[in-house]
Amino acid sequence: MDPRVLTWVMLCVIPRWSAAQNSREVLNCCEGDVLFLVDSSGSVSSYEHGRMLAFLSELLLPFSLGEDQVRVGLLQVGTKPRLEFGFDKFKSQSGLQGALKSIRPLRGDTNTVEALEMAKGVLRRGAGHGGGSGLPRVLVWLTDGVKPGDVVGPMAELQKEGVAVLVVSTGHGNYQVLKQVVSPPAERHLHFVDIDDMSIITEELRDALIEILRAERINVRDISTDSATLQWRPVLSGRSGYYEIRFGQVLSGGGSGGGPGTSPSIGGSQYQRVTQPADSNSVRLRDLKPETTYVATLTSKSNNQDFNSLSVTFTTKPEVLTPAVVTVSESRHNSVRVSWGPLQPDRVTSYLIEYSALPGGKLQTVRADPWQNSTLLSGLQADTTYLVTVSARHASGKEKAMSVKMCTQEVTPALADLQLTTVGSDSVQVDWKASGEGLRGYWLTWEGQQSSVPGRPSSLYLPPDSLSTRLSHLPPSARVCVSPIYRSARGDGLCCTAQFQSESVSYGFQS
Repeated sequence: MDPRVLTWVMLCVIPRWSAAQNSREVLNCCEGDVLFLVDSSGSVSSYEHGRMLAFLSELLLPFSLGEDQVRVGLLQVGTKPRLEFGFDKFKSQSGLQGALKSIRPLRGDTNTVEALEMAKGVLRRGAGHGGGSGLPRVLVWLTDGVKPGDVVGPMAELQKEGVAVLVVSTGHGNYQVLKQVVSPPAERHLHFVDIDDMSIITEELRDALIEILRAERINVRDISTDSATLQWRPVLSGRSGYYEIRFGQVLSGGGSGGGPGTSPSIGGSQYQRVTQPADSNSVRLRDLKPETTYVATLTSKSNNQDFNSLSVTFTTKPEVLTPAVVTVSESRHNSVRVSWGPLQPDRVTSYLIEYSALPGGKLQTVRADPWQNSTLLSGLQADTTYLVTVSARHASGKEKAMSVKMCTQEVTPALADLQLTTVGSDSVQVDWKASGEGLRGYWLTWEGQQSSVPGRPSSLYLPPDSLSTRLSHLPPSARVCVSPIYRSARGDGLCCTAQFQSESVSYGFQS
C-alpha cells in the first residue's frame, strides 16, 4: 500500500473516535491504573499499528481520567521498548486522545521480555497513588501473536503482585501460552480478533475493565428510622456544575443500585429532589419512612461533560417505639424507682405505669408526662414481688407496653436492747430484746477467748427464740456485739463492753 494512502487512512480512523467524545457520557465509576503494552515491532505494519491505537481511543473514551479516577499509561514493544507516557501524564480525555494520534511505531524485534520488566517498574511505582494502596492495577497487552518470547514467568509474577492481565491478539498466537498469562476468567480476558474487526470486542473489553476498576463512588451511611446520609466522591470538584439527588421508595421487585445500568426504579412519581454544589460530597436525606427500602440516584451536572448517573439502594431501620427498656433501681422496703427509655417526647403523648403485688394484688396506676422517663412507686409492701407494666401511647396511634418484675426490700428491724451482766472475773450474762417478722436468728461476736489468738473475735449463731446466753473466759474490757439475722440481710446490732469488778454489776445499752 502507498505510504501516503496509509497515512490518510490513519488520520481518518483516529479522529472518527475523537469526534464521538462529546456525545458519550463519562464513566466516573472507576478507579485504578491501566497500562497498555502495545506491540509495535517490525512484524506489525503501520496500518495494523494505527488500528490498535484507534481501538484504544474508542475503548478509553468514556472513562473519567485523573487522580482518584482512572490513570492510563502506554508502553510500546520493539527492540528497545519505550514508555510513551506514564500514569501521571493525562488528566483529561483531550490530552490522551491527542497523544494516541501522535504515537509512531518502534519497529525492530519483539522484545516483550524487556518490555514486561519495564511494565513491572511502572506498575509498582503507581501502586500507591492517591495516598493509599490497594487500588486496582491492570496490564492490557495488544500483540500480533508473533514470537512473544518467554512471557509466562514475568506475567505470573505480575499477577502474584495483584496486577490483572488482559490480552488482545490480532494474529494466530499460541492459544495455550496466552491462556496461561491472562487473569481468570480467560473467556473474558483473552480475545483473538482480526485487525479490521477489533471494534466488535470494544464493549466487551471495556466491561471487563469496568468490572476490575469499579469503585464504590456512592454509598449510604448513618441510616436511621427516618434519615440517611448519601456520600460520594466529588467528581465535580474544581469544575462548574452541581449534583442532583433524587430518592424515593423502590418499586416492588426493584433491583440493587450502585453502577451504570443498574438503577432500580423509584415508585411512580413519588420521589424527592435535592441539589448540592460542585464542591460537596454528601447530603442528609430526611423525612424517610421506617423499615422502607429506598433508591437514591446521583447525577453530576456539568456544562463540560456528561457523567453517568450512580444509584444505590438502602433500607431504613425499623421504628423504635418506647419503651424499649424498663429498669428498676433504688429499691427500699416500701418504694422502688421505675425507669424507661428511649425518651421520645415528640412521638409520645403520655405514659401509663401499672403495678400490682404478685400473685393477685390490687392493680394501681400512675400517669407520666411524655418528657418523663422515671417515677418512684411508694406505699409498697415490704419483701414483695410486683409486676410493673409501662405503656406508651404514641402520637401515631400506636401503643407499646413492656413489663418487668420488681422486689421490695425486706424489713430488718434493729436490735431493741442489749445488756451485759458480769458473772465472776471473766464471764458475762448477755440479754437482749428484738421484734420483727422474718427473724431467722442472732449473730454474736466478741473478743477472743483467753486461749485464742489475742485480738481475734469469736462468733456464735443462736436460733430466733434465744434472748440470752453466757460467755466465759473473756479478757478484761471484752466487747460483745449482737445482730438480728433476717432472710435477706442482717439488721442493725448493738455492742457493749464488759467491765469485770469484784462484785457482779448489771450494765448495758438500750436504744
